[in-house]
Amino acid sequence: MNIEKIKAITNTGKMYDDAAPDVAAARDHALAECRRYNAKVNANEGYDMSILKTLFHEVGENVYIESNFRCEFGFNISIGSEVYINHDMIILDCNEVKIGNDVYIGPRAGLYAANHAEDPFERADKGVYAKPIILQDRVWLGGDVKITQGVTIGENSIIGAGSVVTKDIPPNVIAAGNPCKVIRPIRFSDIQWKRQQ
Repeated sequence: MNIEKIKAITNTGKMYDDAAPDVAAARDHALAECRRYNAKVNANEGYDMSILKTLFHEVGENVYIESNFRCEFGFNISIGSEVYINHDMIILDCNEVKIGNDVYIGPRAGLYAANHAEDPFERADKGVYAKPIILQDRVWLGGDVKITQGVTIGENSIIGAGSVVTKDIPPNVIAAGNPCKVIRPIRFSDIQWKRQQ
C-alpha cells in the first residue's frame, strides 16, 4: 500500500473518488486493524497500542483508546502524549487529524474530516473531499461531541457534551451547542485548584 500516493489523492482538499481501488484498500486495512485492536481490548487482553502505532502517523506516550475505536485510514492521525479516548470513537481521517497532548475525549465522539459532495450526481459517483481537524493541547471533548472538517479547537478549551462543532473554537473557552458556540472563557479560578490546596 502506497500511503503517500493515497495522501496525494485525499489530502488536497479537492474532490476525489472515495471508491478508487487504492483508497478502498487503505480503508479495508484500517478496518481490519481497528477490529484486531478492539478484539484485544474487549477480551481483556490489554491496550495493544503496537497495533495502532503501526496504523497511525504518530503516537506519543501514555495514550489509551477504549474499545470500539474506528478510523478511516489511520495514517493521517497524529496523537500526542497523555491522551485518553473513551469508547466508540470514530475518526474519519481522510485528511490530517492532529490531537495534541493531555487531551480527553468522551465516549461516542466523532472527528469527521471527510464530507460527501453536495452535487447529487458527484455524490452518486462517490465524490468526497476532506479538510484537516486539529485538537490543540489540553482540549476536553465531552461525550457525543462531533467535529466537522476544517475545524481547530484551541488549547485548553472544553466542548460540552452533544455539541456539533462546525467552526473553529478559540483557546481557553467553554463552548457547547448545535452549532457549537462559545459560552464563556475559562475562569482563572477554574485552573488554579491545585495551587489552592
